[in-house]
Amino acid sequence: MARVKTARTTRARHKKVIKLAKGYYGAKHYRYRMAKQAVMKSGMYAYVGRKDKKSNFRKLWIIRINAAARMNGLTYSTLISGLKKANVNINRKMLAEVAVSDPKAFAEIAEVAKKAK
Repeated sequence: MARVKTARTTRARHKKVIKLAKGYYGAKHYRYRMAKQAVMKSGMYAYVGRKDKKSNFRKLWIIRINAAARMNGLTYSTLISGLKKANVNINRKMLAEVAVSDPKAFAEIAEVAKKAK
């Protein structure tokens, strides 16, 4: 049976990990074993961060909606409750965008919520 040499595949695998570790502090950006551990750990952080980002944006939208609602004499919870009772289907992202960019339109939405509560 012929002898199998794996130098090329090993070198390619190492280079791929080292490339992902570019810019890391200390030996983590040029030593394979340390680079592999750092890349795996940073990948886990990145995965969690992608999930956290969704929660953070929702919190930001709620803060913006609450601030705009209070300018119109409502609280966040009464605004959302009033919109649900009035069958106004608008998500928090769009509601926050309207609150920031077009306060007059938001005031009209707040009036609809006030009448429905």
